[in-house]
Amino acid sequence: MAQRRSFGTIRKMPSGRYSASYTGPDTRKHFAPTTFDAKIDAEGWLHARRTEMLAGEWRPKPRAVIFEQYATTWLEGRNLTPRTKAHYRSLLRSRLLPAFGSVPLRAISPELVRSWYSEMPKTTPTLRAHSYALLRTILRTAEDEDLITSNPCKIRGAGSSKRVKQVRPASLEEIAALVAAMPERLQVMTLVAAWCALRYGELTELRVKDVDLARGVLHVRRGVSWVDGRPIIGTPKSAAGLRDVAVPPHLLAALQSHVEKLSGSKEALLFPAADGISNLRQSSLAWHFNKARESIGRPDLRWHDLRHTGAVLAASTGATLAELMARLGHSTPGAALKYQHAAAGRDTQIAAAMSKLAEGIG
Repeated sequence: MAQRRSFGTIRKMPSGRYSASYTGPDTRKHFAPTTFDAKIDAEGWLHARRTEMLAGEWRPKPRAVIFEQYATTWLEGRNLTPRTKAHYRSLLRSRLLPAFGSVPLRAISPELVRSWYSEMPKTTPTLRAHSYALLRTILRTAEDEDLITSNPCKIRGAGSSKRVKQVRPASLEEIAALVAAMPERLQVMTLVAAWCALRYGELTELRVKDVDLARGVLHVRRGVSWVDGRPIIGTPKSAAGLRDVAVPPHLLAALQSHVEKLSGSKEALLFPAADGISNLRQSSLAWHFNKARESIGRPDLRWHDLRHTGAVLAASTGATLAELMARLGHSTPGAALKYQHAAAGRDTQIAAAMSKLAEGIG
């Protein structure tokens, strides 16, 4: 937490040490070259800099900024969703600060980064990639601000991870069986997840006002994420997430019946928790879903795989990349492309349809 003073700022770091900074006569922000064990030491450093200014003896010094103080300030200044900020804070605390916390930014070399990266467990490739990507992003900002001459994160491909689990979409028969195995109040939610490919956070923040039965459309305008056990309501993860999703017509009767069983308020959650009021926790959903997937012989199926299933179903109809992106709420083509690839089996159907064009010739 930063404590603003008449001159300079003192901030208590996650490590318990204190950083100090001030704005100099050159209008630039200057950090203490090290962090301090006690707040009084940070105050003393600021007092000395203030004395230099009053005496006309202040001169700009090379900014030896410590990684911990810079990264903490960087994170606090980012416009991120609460869930993303909590994720980054966790990565900083567990992965980055133990290795780089007390190191000056200019002392972080490509060799140091490579050594740190090679020592991270390879059994958690996604966490490894996220940690590296966060370090690279922080240091890219430091480079833009001329605090370092170049970004030392130079390991090609280290910020991305390959999918470890090969997703097998649910078949139409499996979707029907899964829905039948779920509690009645969660059956329509399961149908919508599989056929409309909404994210869990989007599904559990849908309200009655977001259902347009006349047009057969769901208005996706919000999402819920959970941070420290509390639901945080916000907009979807990207601007593309704000969208209208057409509901396959065969679901409309079930959706209408579900809406009619609710309280009648336009603000009522469409798929609430068991109390009928609160947002449904993922752990509560998982308790029922895990039992249902076991009963249909698909213990490998995850709830998020229903979104994958819906995306592949849409792709199998011949939806273009742009149409898939719009339906799924993707802002970049890469994510939607994998669903087109997953629907590649449709090529056999296309070939058969092409043969029909030749019927009657010759």
